Amino acid sequence: MAIILRSRKEIERLRASNQVVMSVMAELKKAIRPGITTLELDALAERIIRGQGAIPAFKGYRGYQHTICASVNEEVVHGVPSGKKLKDGDIVSVDVGAKLYGYFGDHAVTFPVGNVDPGANKLLKCCEESLFKGIEQAKPGNRLFDISHAVQKHAEGAGFSVVRAYVGHGVGTNLHEEPQVPNFGEPGTGPELKAGMVLAIEPMLNMGVHDVKVLSDEWTVVTADEKLSAHFEHSVAITEDGPEILSLAA
Repeated sequence: MAIILRSRKEIERLRASNQVVMSVMAELKKAIRPGITTLELDALAERIIRGQGAIPAFKGYRGYQHTICASVNEEVVHGVPSGKKLKDGDIVSVDVGAKLYGYFGDHAVTFPVGNVDPGANKLLKCCEESLFKGIEQAKPGNRLFDISHAVQKHAEGAGFSVVRAYVGHGVGTNLHEEPQVPNFGEPGTGPELKAGMVLAIEPMLNMGVHDVKVLSDEWTVVTADEKLSAHFEHSVAITEDGPEILSLAA
């Protein structure tokens, strides 16, 4: 499938759907505390999305049954909400998608639960920084793997590994579109970036090895060595003036 260039009107629609997921994340941040379950967070997210006239993008996608993915500690991505309570010192990666006016928003944040140790805090800080290093490269004339390399360089420079089995993606009238956006790669290679591309850039960083495995629920991805993992994601439009982050507060 070809990489689609979106018009300004389409980008504004994508911004609207991303503002929905951004508002969900703001409310989840307030709600996340020791003792709450990820199922309770899931229900809250669905109420907020539907309350704004949008549809949860993940619910029913390839058979998935929930509004959010909630990945705790060594869970990398695609964690399934459950009745298990979050504990002080946990970290929880929340990925949220919403569909509005036929366009998709996609955004992820890893939150600390209560008081987390310095190593976990460093992982979260570096993962978010890596995301913004990648976003800085999302401008016309650059190559796709300039984004990838910027993420990888910052992450590995801080002593973390970059997940290779799962990548970012284009986002538009489908939740996942071309191109795939790895978080590792050679700078100056890959498709040329052009104004109108909209990319979901999403570093996944591990405290240990980059290898992962999928649990028996066929959704939850965990680190192979059971060490902590973090995940941050923004949906970003490439414009003539550089990157516009659609999932930040307008």
